[in-house]
Amino acid sequence: MKYKHILVALELSDDSKILIDRAIFLAKTMGGEVSFVHMDGTHGEIYPDLIDITTDVDDIPLKQNSIDKLRTFEDYTDYPIKSFFVGTGDLSNKLHDTIIDNNVDLLICGHHHDFWSSIVSYSKHLINKSPVDILIVPI
Repeated sequence: MKYKHILVALELSDDSKILIDRAIFLAKTMGGEVSFVHMDGTHGEIYPDLIDITTDVDDIPLKQNSIDKLRTFEDYTDYPIKSFFVGTGDLSNKLHDTIIDNNVDLLICGHHHDFWSSIVSYSKHLINKSPVDILIVPI
């Protein structure tokens, strides 16, 4: 299958570079586009919509240090990033509409192999709500 638009779910750690590398490799191989998404779930859903920080730089619902870290992911790659969505709350609740509205056909996310991830799996929530293929990369 040829993926035309890959969405990468990022967290604020350098582990996200593994996901970016995988997405860029696939996009270069298939001639596809890449977008990023990050959700800050630490304060609940204080902002209902996702903001594309590639086009809307005024009303970003995240702290400046989070935005600075996310911008390093844009700088990390030499591949063009189509959109960079950020928001608050639970990604799985906003995922379906974001994927459909942006013609995404592959979602890439990471899964940590640690104690907490064996108890609470965020990947499971994404799998249950995603209308497209998902690549879950072990981190």
